Amino acid sequence: MSNLFSPMYIGNLRIKNRIAMAPMHTNYEADGSYPLNAIRYFEERAKGGVGLVMTGANVVSTKYDGKRPSPEISSLAHVERMAMLVDRVHAYGAKVCFQLSPGAGRVAVPNPANPPYSASEIEEFWAPMIKCQVLSVEDIHYLADRVGFAAWLVNKAGGDMVELHAYGGYLLDQFMSSQWNHRTDAYGGSLENRMRFPLECIAAIRKYTNGKMPISVKFTADQGIEGFRTLDEGIQMAKIFEEAGVDILHCDRGVYEAWYQAIPTVYQKHAYNVEMIKKIKASVSIPVMGHGKLFDPSVATSMIEDDICDMIALGHQEIADPYWPEKVKKGNIEDIVPCIGCNECLNSAFNGTHPVCSVNPTCFEEDTFALPETQDTHRNVLIVGAGPGGMEAAITAAKRGYHVEVWEKKDRVGGNLWGAGTAPFKHDVLRLIEYYEVQMKKLGIHVVFHKEATAEEILANSYDKVILSTGAHSFMPPIKGIEHAKESLAYLEGKAQPGKHVVVIGGGLVGCETACFMAEKAEDVTIVEMLPDILKIADHCKNNDQALRAMIDEKHIQKVCGVKVTEIKEDGIIYQDDQANLHTLPCDTVIIASGFRSNNQLIKELDGKIDFDIVGDANRPTKIINAVKQGYHAIRTMK
Repeated sequence: MSNLFSPMYIGNLRIKNRIAMAPMHTNYEADGSYPLNAIRYFEERAKGGVGLVMTGANVVSTKYDGKRPSPEISSLAHVERMAMLVDRVHAYGAKVCFQLSPGAGRVAVPNPANPPYSASEIEEFWAPMIKCQVLSVEDIHYLADRVGFAAWLVNKAGGDMVELHAYGGYLLDQFMSSQWNHRTDAYGGSLENRMRFPLECIAAIRKYTNGKMPISVKFTADQGIEGFRTLDEGIQMAKIFEEAGVDILHCDRGVYEAWYQAIPTVYQKHAYNVEMIKKIKASVSIPVMGHGKLFDPSVATSMIEDDICDMIALGHQEIADPYWPEKVKKGNIEDIVPCIGCNECLNSAFNGTHPVCSVNPTCFEEDTFALPETQDTHRNVLIVGAGPGGMEAAITAAKRGYHVEVWEKKDRVGGNLWGAGTAPFKHDVLRLIEYYEVQMKKLGIHVVFHKEATAEEILANSYDKVILSTGAHSFMPPIKGIEHAKESLAYLEGKAQPGKHVVVIGGGLVGCETACFMAEKAEDVTIVEMLPDILKIADHCKNNDQALRAMIDEKHIQKVCGVKVTEIKEDGIIYQDDQANLHTLPCDTVIIASGFRSNNQLIKELDGKIDFDIVGDANRPTKIINAVKQGYHAIRTMK
């Protein structure tokens, strides 16, 4: 057994292993307490083998931020559901840490009628025209006391420890950061003064819990932007927190201005925080927790065995597969459902819902969406197309005991996932293909390759259910000279190679990723887009957007927006600007990224003749999350 599964102590609290479920957002009831599905969600992660379950931020007061952004711990009324959560988690030998937040400050939901409060009169992040109100000394004392009271409530509920939410550009980090804290009183100026507020929160926790409850502080050691906090100051902060009696430090990077460093995306490298974590660990004698795409079991193990940190925190990987710890412990690495860095879980928070997951359709619905236990080996299911929706339907049908056959017109499973994941910065997507391929083989699912489905052949067999997962094809717009261009998938999948000077027509998600991939091969790349900016209609989370834009800038990709391409030639393109002026852009490669169209020709031919469901891009070009969810539920709900 690796050191990853050895016990450790945080203060006087014994944790059974070195794996924590990282704090992430959840939903909440009208009064701020934990809903039953959130409790069940945490229970499932404890059941899956983590040693420490950490909740997302819990606000200790709504007096200053206005709209509650997360669950609340401020009243005895909140204890009942917290106690239920604790009991459920404890049943599986895991401990519970509640994260406490005095507020969001400048990153709160903007409200011009009642601007958020911060350390100073600074710009609100989401709406820079709004200036934050300034917390008075009395306000600071009030919030610090509420943090302590919240810890007392956690203790009443049987919680094991608390974590102070002091990272990522939220309120406490705003006080600790010179770019936002312009105060001239005891809470501004020197680093010691700027840290006074969080230190008073720590003192309040000690007071309200008689010094017996272990305390973690999640803080940003390096904010990752020029002119913001550097690691040198982060090391100083770590030492000050240690002197204040903190029991463990939870290291983080990034702020909202570079959110993809705090909450990574598919575009970040694995273990991208290692050097920062290592330096914080070397500067203190208390335990250090690290995170940042540590879901590769060998990487996670080396983090502990090489003494880089004392505990690892897994975030989105725990959403994707709650049983990551148990599978790693048993050596069943190939059975881990991989996180693909899409951040649909985070995006759901901004849509006002509970976490969802592209690769785990039962997330937050562990009981409601569980597969029926009954098995029926006499039912026959045909899957047409082995993209993500088809593969999910196939393994779900096999798990229900059905006889499953898959028809795939190409020579491999995966569908358009290959185009989505071939670029080096998106290889996390390829891990999903590998997972599905392994599971299909383990379940004995028969896949017929080079099989073009026809309505006649489908109807000639006795299928109880047909899943149409036929995917989508690239749309080639009616531009003069279009024969001189190729679709983006040809380049993304490596079937075509670019020349030295590349133009990508289309600045959506696929076009921008294609441009970044081509920039690794060509001398120069230009994105040409009809809309005023790239990624205008991309339906993805802000941190993904930031990360992709940063990569475009790093690769020096040019952008020509607000124009219409009128002609494609062998040696360039002609486009028209908003003043009807024509321009020539020389190039030797033109790539089309103008969207996709569904392969739905079988629908009309089968309608009313057989029981079928349409999933994924065959229904309409969409995202992985929709394909997987539709594939799963099409089989789960079979009677």
